[in-house]
Amino acid sequence: MNDMDKRQEMMQRDVTLTAIAGLSLVNGMHFSPWFDPVAVLLRPFLAGTLLGSPLVSLYITSFFLSVMTLLVAGVPAALYERLRGDGKTSPTSLYIWLVAMILLTMHALLAWVG
Repeated sequence: MNDMDKRQEMMQRDVTLTAIAGLSLVNGMHFSPWFDPVAVLLRPFLAGTLLGSPLVSLYITSFFLSVMTLLVAGVPAALYERLRGDGKTSPTSLYIWLVAMILLTMHALLAWVG
């Protein structure tokens, strides 16, 4: 594998990871259908602390929802890597992660568009 092939593979990996992270952030936005239920569930844990203010609790809810989306979407890719038995991440597992992220974020994307 020459240097240009390695660069192209790294660029494809970076673009895929950026798309995964961007979709995760979209799912953590206030228009996501998951935002209000997660905010209601987090409110008792944040009440009575410095994190209980309305603005900070919105940010924490958004962050929590984004991270949980990233983790849940990564499960199928992790299972694929485990079943494959290879020691490093392949582009196929990144695409599996991206497809799972798109499926989890579909409702938020539709709410964002209209």
